[in-house]
Amino acid sequence: MGFFDKLFGGGKSSPSANNQCPACGAMASVSAGVVRCSNPTCVNYAGNPSSATSSQHAGSKKGSFSPEKPIEIRYTNFRGEPRVFTSDAATLVRKKTHITAQVAPSGERIVLARNRIQNLSELEGAFPQPVDSGQAWPSARERQVLNYHKKYGSTSPLYEKVRAKYPNW
Repeated sequence: MGFFDKLFGGGKSSPSANNQCPACGAMASVSAGVVRCSNPTCVNYAGNPSSATSSQHAGSKKGSFSPEKPIEIRYTNFRGEPRVFTSDAATLVRKKTHITAQVAPSGERIVLARNRIQNLSELEGAFPQPVDSGQAWPSARERQVLNYHKKYGSTSPLYEKVRAKYPNW
C-alpha cells in the first residue's frame, strides 16, 4: 500500500515515522535519499530551485553557447524572484509583448515578458536594426515586398532591387 504508507506514515519512503519534513515539519517524502517537502516556502520543496532536487539537474546543460556580443538581461519572474540572463544581442527578437533570446550557457531560446524586464531600454537599443542610421525607412509598398518574399523565401526583380537598398531587412 505505497500511497497510503506515504499518507499515514508507514513504510520506508517517509523521512521520519510521521512523514514530516525535518526543516519545516510539513508533509514530506524521501526519494533517492532526498527529502521532498510539500510546503512551497520550505527549502526542501520539490519545485524550489535552491533545493537539492533541482540542483542535481541544473548541471545537465546541453551545448556550450558563448555570445559574441553579450548583453545582460535583468528579469523578474512570475514569483517575483530576480533573474539575470546573458544573451547575444544578435539573437534578440521582439514578438508582440515578449522578447525571445538565446541565452548562455545552454544556448536555449527563452521567452521573456517585456513588462518584467528591468533593463528594457538597454535591450531596445541592442536589437539588430533593419535600417542603417540616417537611412530612410522603406515605404509601405517596399515593406510589403520585403516581408512577403522573406516570409515565403521567394524572390523577384523588384525584391532584389529593394533588398539592395535595405540589406539588413
